[in-house]
Amino acid sequence: MDTRFPFVDWFRNSSPYINAHRGRTFVILIEGEAMARGRGEQLIQDLALLHTLGVRLVVVFGIRPQVQLALDEAGIEPLRHDGRWVADADIMQCVQRVAAEQRLWLEARFSLGLPNTPLHGVELTTVSGNLVMAKPLGVREGIDFDHSGEVRRVRTSAVQGLLDRGSLVLLPPLGFSSTGEVFDLDASEVAQHAAMALGADKLILLGEADGLYDESGALQRQLTPGEAEPLLAQAVAGSESARHLAAACAAARHGVARTHLLSWHNHDALLGELFTRDGVGTMITQHRYEQLRPAELGDIGGLLELLEPLEHRGMLVPRSRERLEHEIDDYLVIERDGMVIGCAALHCFGEAEMGELACVAIHVDYRGGARGALLLAGVERRARRLGLTSLFVLTTHTAHWFVEHGFRPSGIEALPPLKRDTYNHARKSKILVKSLA
Repeated sequence: MDTRFPFVDWFRNSSPYINAHRGRTFVILIEGEAMARGRGEQLIQDLALLHTLGVRLVVVFGIRPQVQLALDEAGIEPLRHDGRWVADADIMQCVQRVAAEQRLWLEARFSLGLPNTPLHGVELTTVSGNLVMAKPLGVREGIDFDHSGEVRRVRTSAVQGLLDRGSLVLLPPLGFSSTGEVFDLDASEVAQHAAMALGADKLILLGEADGLYDESGALQRQLTPGEAEPLLAQAVAGSESARHLAAACAAARHGVARTHLLSWHNHDALLGELFTRDGVGTMITQHRYEQLRPAELGDIGGLLELLEPLEHRGMLVPRSRERLEHEIDDYLVIERDGMVIGCAALHCFGEAEMGELACVAIHVDYRGGARGALLLAGVERRARRLGLTSLFVLTTHTAHWFVEHGFRPSGIEALPPLKRDTYNHARKSKILVKSLA
């Protein structure tokens, strides 16, 4: 009887990320729609788990839909301009009441520790307060925004002190001034400034969308601010997309290593993004220190330098410059600071619905990590898009690695006819096949 549990494999594979995230500072924005739609409970459980694993958490919460409901019930129609409402005295009364109610609800849920509940045995202290200083938006285009404000500064030393003591810091979309006033703030702006002030390792924005998509509808896994800003220019002013993109781009340009755009609709988004290799959303980062991408003709020189030592050792069949130029569209490369440090090729045999995984190579200085698996995953994604049902590989030195990644030893009869006819019997390469079903 098969007693394997998929969770156990996932948990084993997550250990490098658990180690990497311990002691790191994450600023996480949860938009008000997530709470309004009943997603708060599970998000709190995920946040408590991150806290237990040693992540330093600053949680910013939005309240827009809750305030809008309160305004509707009070019969108040706010004046809106450029994506913000004008927070007069009546609106601010609703904003402050809703923010207090939401903060108290979050604190209560983080305190839940009954037996048979996910937070049983978790001692989690949450702290909020006058940690964000604000200033009024003032008069813009003839509109006096009254108590609608913008972030002046985050009280960094106070927040750091709370994090150092093991507290989870809650930040509402409110700011305080030296004149004793309270201002309504944009939650994404609060999250952005908190991440920048703290030098956070990650800014995570949980909104409606799964991330950013290209013109063909494919999810963009990684973008620089320069690549994301054209999308910002197209977004509707004041929309969630515009607010999140503006926060992500600004944070990336001011030292926040990674900003992640995720959907709160996806119950696995937060943990899936943080503890799996491929993630689930879009990451915006200032520098692409290392990236997996399709090869280009300009990579030929780097490919030759990468492959030559392996060819001399007999691990790879020699490939000429002309052959690489002819087959360049088949290749994926890992580039690090302008240097090709890894590659793999997918040669298609469409009539057999099979693909050959070929020329898998990692620079000697960068072995021992997960780059080989990253290349394999990239080739598998490409193969599936092309409608292939299986991959095969011919290898003389690394059969065990391929077996560890789901390939099974096969005979020459498993190869497509064309590859079978050109098989080099003198080389005696082992044949391994992996189903993509």
